[in-house]
Amino acid sequence: MTLSNSMRLSTSGMVAERFRMDVISANIANANSMRTPTQDAYRRRDVELIGGPDGVKIGRIVIDSRPLRQERDPSNPNAVNGIVTYSNVNPIEEMVSMIGASRAYEANIAAFNATKGMMKDAMNIGRA
Repeated sequence: MTLSNSMRLSTSGMVAERFRMDVISANIANANSMRTPTQDAYRRRDVELIGGPDGVKIGRIVIDSRPLRQERDPSNPNAVNGIVTYSNVNPIEEMVSMIGASRAYEANIAAFNATKGMMKDAMNIGRA
């Protein structure tokens, strides 16, 4: 593996983790959305990443099929038979995923910077 190839792999990881953080942010932003007469409640999304010899690629966005959260609130105008249906996003679970994605992003930055340092050092070998 060449140093430039190593930088390309780290870059693909950073791009994938950044995309994953964007999806997690959207999940958190929609955590308290509810079903209305014209629209269903938001369903949590997850990113499928695919690793290969050319780095990490975004496979697809998967919509979580877990049931939507339901709460009894007869006073809510969006209640159907006294039940309000909310998104299936668990904010705590999303924050844990966000920390994982952030750490993976940071690891890719560290690998990229280490490779960059090696390239600088290799260029200085010939200098006297």
